[in-house]
Amino acid sequence: MTSDLSAFAKKNGVKYFMISFTDLFGAQRAKLVPAQAIGEMQADGAGFAGFATWLDLTPAHPDLFAMPDADSVIQLPWKPEVAWVPADLAMEGAPVAQAPRIVLKSLVEAAAEKGLRVKTGVEAEFFLLEADGKAISDVFDTAEKPCYDQQAVMRRYDVVAEICDHMLALGWSPYQNDHEDANGQFEMNWAFDDALATADKHSFFKFMVRSIAEKHGLRATFMPKPFAGLTGNGCHCHVSVWDAEGKTNAFADEGQPFGLSRQGKAFLGGIMKHGPALAAITNPTVNSFKRINAPRTVSGATWAPNSITWTGNNRTHMVRVPGPGRFELRLPDGATNPYLLQAVIIAAGLDGLETSADPGPHSDIDMYKDGHALTDAPKLPLNLLDALRAFEADEGLTSALGAEFSAAYARLKHDEWNSYCRHFTQWERETTLDI
Repeated sequence: MTSDLSAFAKKNGVKYFMISFTDLFGAQRAKLVPAQAIGEMQADGAGFAGFATWLDLTPAHPDLFAMPDADSVIQLPWKPEVAWVPADLAMEGAPVAQAPRIVLKSLVEAAAEKGLRVKTGVEAEFFLLEADGKAISDVFDTAEKPCYDQQAVMRRYDVVAEICDHMLALGWSPYQNDHEDANGQFEMNWAFDDALATADKHSFFKFMVRSIAEKHGLRATFMPKPFAGLTGNGCHCHVSVWDAEGKTNAFADEGQPFGLSRQGKAFLGGIMKHGPALAAITNPTVNSFKRINAPRTVSGATWAPNSITWTGNNRTHMVRVPGPGRFELRLPDGATNPYLLQAVIIAAGLDGLETSADPGPHSDIDMYKDGHALTDAPKLPLNLLDALRAFEADEGLTSALGAEFSAAYARLKHDEWNSYCRHFTQWERETTLDI
């Protein structure tokens, strides 16, 4: 644990700190603070104008202060004179209730009050593109089924290995890297952790991947569906719940179907119950719904759900239970806010525990081939507007996330949808000009 950032700087040769926070849209904001000034910033916070970021604030609001969480500081492995430190937002001495990291911390505390610790791991997929972002960076990466392509991953060895080396140095215990199902797409996995730690790592991972890609003259994107016809960027999240000491998996029960305890099944029931509303957080952009409601891709499958169903070890459903004591939520995409992703999972799951929610019957069918046969399976929202409407109508979930956050998020996201609707596209001209 690090309590004194000034001492940390002297010990580790840090010249600058990036005091960073993530806004409602997942954009990372930071101030670069010289080490000589970090003591003052640690005491009083770094000042920001909240209206200049994606927060529901006006120019008339007081200063926003980012209070660095010293225990979570990360020295940049590729630029060790700089350290990144996530921050919690405060205004006039009080926490900002709409700030994503604050939302997550409040739900971690709510779980702790029940004697539970939520642990998660994410699979953050990304594309490596040319610097202008218009095409994948590897002209030879053209296979119809490129997933796990040995040659393709080695052609990007310099980028992938450098990122993995950094995760090793940081002690994240990365354990595998692969070329994913789309041309130009990759995934890197590291060990699961407590939800807040995973969110901080996820946020830093996106920053690190983009930075290393830029260093190599490339551009990394986590955009949900950057190319028509190719598999989109998912961000599958593996979830388990443990006792307060983090030693006993409260989800695990070998005597129950799928090895999922009654608590685990109720937590899963909460996820299923709030499925339509979850999409507003897990799939937060207009582009997101071109991944979860996509037609068949070049590789033969989208690997994304379009219905609210669960299963055993079957990747065609929204939730799969691959083994005892955990489940994988396959709904989230690369645009999801690292903090809000964890927060909404905990909020839905705790509500499931509170109400002993029943996830309903599982299904073993291939949803991509025979999904039409499940006529009673609820469908996921078709677009961002439908997701926002489901979110606003879900009083249990919005209450658990906090009224101030939920109202702020919905308001800004409705503005984003309206902006999209005002935008004229070439498709409209091509299909409507002669009508």
